Amino acid sequence: MSNNNTAVQDRQQQTAQKTVLFDVRRQDTADSQPYWESFEIEYRPNMNVISALMEIRRNPVNKEGKKTTPVNWDMSCLEEVCGACSMVINGRPRQSCTALVDQFVQPIKLEPMKTFPVVRDLIVDREFMFDSLKKIKAWVPIDGTYDLGEGPRMPERKRQWAYELSKCMTCGVCLEACPNVNDNTNFMGPALLSQVRLFNTHPTGAMNKDERLATLMTDGGIGECGNSQNCVVACPKGIPLTTSIAAMNRATNVQMFKNFFGSDHMVD
Repeated sequence: MSNNNTAVQDRQQQTAQKTVLFDVRRQDTADSQPYWESFEIEYRPNMNVISALMEIRRNPVNKEGKKTTPVNWDMSCLEEVCGACSMVINGRPRQSCTALVDQFVQPIKLEPMKTFPVVRDLIVDREFMFDSLKKIKAWVPIDGTYDLGEGPRMPERKRQWAYELSKCMTCGVCLEACPNVNDNTNFMGPALLSQVRLFNTHPTGAMNKDERLATLMTDGGIGECGNSQNCVVACPKGIPLTTSIAAMNRATNVQMFKNFFGSDHMVD
């Protein structure tokens, strides 16, 4: 009860202040030096980080009262589906559309994800992640565009956990949280490992199963995973990433023995 009272008092105090303070890590170009700029805006109930950035964009005046350039950031769906608005908020990578101002200690620090190259301000280039999706063939192949009829059915139990994996929105948050995704490795990241599991499970997608596993066995694949488990904690969709990593670790070991012995009859 005391914790609830404290939370209510904190919210009341914040409402009484009627302003919200933001410290934004800015960068004018991909090659320029980053710098911090502070903004103070009027508080509104149920305000999220995106609506706060919209307010700054509407009236780009910093805390010192000086006119400045609007802050740049990515967004699209505004309902935690597209993954575009990922950024680091008070030291934690997450979706800014579902980040309510009331949840954070002020000043609220906004930074771009460091795993990806900065384009400008809070916008980053996630091309590395999308290129990795191409490498693992993260799609179900079809033969032409004509009507192929119904595909093979999946058992309901398998379909249910496959649906959990399909929630991935390539937001990049798990890559940002993973210490093994850095400039010293080519590790593609936990989201991609989980996508291999998803498409290898699909009855039609399994046609490229060996090829996907072979990609995971190369540089930047599953061998780079340090099992820190930061990814499963950071994932905004609650995807069981560590379970997928364990499953792919086993699958690549089986594939390695298949390749070594040249047998197509080993048990998966």
